[in-house]
Amino acid sequence: MKGANLNQFANFVEITLMIIIDSPSHNAHFNIASEEYLLKRFPEDDILLFYINAPSIIIGKFQNTLAEINLDYVNSNDIKVVRRLSGGGAVYHDLGNLNFSFHTKASDKDFSDFETFTNPVVKLLNKLDVPAKLEGRNDLLVDGKKFSGNAKTIKLKKMIQHGTILINSDMSVLADALKVNPLKFIDKAVKSNRARVVNLIEYLPSHTTTESFKKLFIEEITTSNDKIELYTFDKADIVAIEKLVVEKYGTWDWNFGSSPDYNFKKANKFSAGFVEVHLEVHKGLIQKAKIFGDFFASNQIEELENQLLGLKHDQESLNKLFTSIDIKSYFGNVTVEEILNVFN
Repeated sequence: MKGANLNQFANFVEITLMIIIDSPSHNAHFNIASEEYLLKRFPEDDILLFYINAPSIIIGKFQNTLAEINLDYVNSNDIKVVRRLSGGGAVYHDLGNLNFSFHTKASDKDFSDFETFTNPVVKLLNKLDVPAKLEGRNDLLVDGKKFSGNAKTIKLKKMIQHGTILINSDMSVLADALKVNPLKFIDKAVKSNRARVVNLIEYLPSHTTTESFKKLFIEEITTSNDKIELYTFDKADIVAIEKLVVEKYGTWDWNFGSSPDYNFKKANKFSAGFVEVHLEVHKGLIQKAKIFGDFFASNQIEELENQLLGLKHDQESLNKLFTSIDIKSYFGNVTVEEILNVFN
């Protein structure tokens, strides 16, 4: 192992006290909500929160959710989709991915500085003979491949910087869950940069798990700094966080409806003919709809276009509409599933 000075590890940030919290939940809605909750729960303290999510996609605050995910794959594989408070790109989480979140007073730190809070990760990995380093603005790389992306935001006079550490994530699911047709959406939302990624298990001992790496991370900090307090969420904390999930982080309005305005375009060929859909969407709601094609139908397509206005651009709302009407009267011999596919 490389001889990194562990005394430096304790000094990565000037603190009087740091509270370390290990989330008891693998629910992405709960864990992302807990980041906001902690801003009010500990307004004066520095915090390091760890959490591990079951399969989920975490969307940047300024992103168009539907343009970042493979919706069919996400729905069929029960992958949660959650919008976070910070900007940046979409990331995939699963049980092979450790997430860390630093909270500190905004006035104490330079917002553009990502090095301070990624340095502990780099130093720990260097100690384990992993040649990790910070490259660019906010990515941690090893041998030119990304294993950690980091983002930050300021809210309630505190700064949150959070990041991921790929230990042994399922890369095939990551690729499929974030695979989306870029031609379907025209918008000004922040787009994710699909960098080459790598699991640290390729560099760490084969028996390393996300839990064991998290334990090592916490041990390194606590043994090198006596100004650490370990905190466990109590019942009141959990109730408050779950309330925030119900009111915000588990809602369609936050996770999908908060997307920037976008234009949606998609076309498919069916036995009944060619169908092309154009939508203008504002706050997740369809504002304009135009349907083109060479299909034959008994009803005027303008009737369906009008029924789409004000509807959520999501599968549940569209399915409810399409199953409540005679879809064949608008498109000919098609199924609801076929038409749903061209709208998503």
